[in-house]
Amino acid sequence: MPLSAVSDTIIYEQPLNERIRIFLRLESLFNRVDVALHGDSELTNQDTIDGLLNIVSVFERNELKSEIIKELERLTANLVVLENSPGVNKQALNDLLAELDQSLDALHQHKSAIGQSLRDNDFLYSIRQRSSIPGGSCDFDIPAYHFWLRHTSLESQKEQLIDWFQHFSAAKVAIEITLRLIRSGTGFGQSLAESGFYQQNLDSSQPNQLIRVKVPKSVEYYPEISGGKHRFTVRFMRFDINQRPQQFGDDVPFALSCCSM
Repeated sequence: MPLSAVSDTIIYEQPLNERIRIFLRLESLFNRVDVALHGDSELTNQDTIDGLLNIVSVFERNELKSEIIKELERLTANLVVLENSPGVNKQALNDLLAELDQSLDALHQHKSAIGQSLRDNDFLYSIRQRSSIPGGSCDFDIPAYHFWLRHTSLESQKEQLIDWFQHFSAAKVAIEITLRLIRSGTGFGQSLAESGFYQQNLDSSQPNQLIRVKVPKSVEYYPEISGGKHRFTVRFMRFDINQRPQQFGDDVPFALSCCSM
């Protein structure tokens, strides 16, 4: 369940379908690689490789490119309906539609599966083979990797890593747009979890995508969210690093957003 800090609050998110679940995982991996690429050491370059290989593994699903395209087309269709609605900022709407069209064009330009050339790269494949073993990327396991890290300059390594990461740029932009629109499509409202528990039914005719729960950073509990097509629950748990979490016994006010764009 991904989370992000915003000001003095923390937002916890729970996807309600497999497509958004994968998008959130990829968003996390893209962010991880972005951060690692800003480093200037052998270790941060290794972190970049690890993140890239995780992204490559996610994109082994052959239908993932089409899933991203379908989501962009769905969002485009929903926005087009708003064009003649009163009070709509038409310039902002047109900008969004243009952004979606540009992202779709970039994805269609990928003639092969996204990341296919990285899957076919023997050097990266040798690292992937060993990375599933704890400590499997030691020097004696992959001497070619050891050579690349020690023989190639950090600047050349960084250039190569950026080039590899560019293979996912169209998908990265598309997922960023998708999650931004879904998150911003529904605002937060105030809710109350009685004795730390909250449950709400969902309209199954709506395209429910994501549950978002916002709580102050200062509290000593966190939400465990579970949900499906028909309903979702939020259970607030008291954090204790030394023992199994227990449900918080008091009523908990919190901010809730059910994203269904």
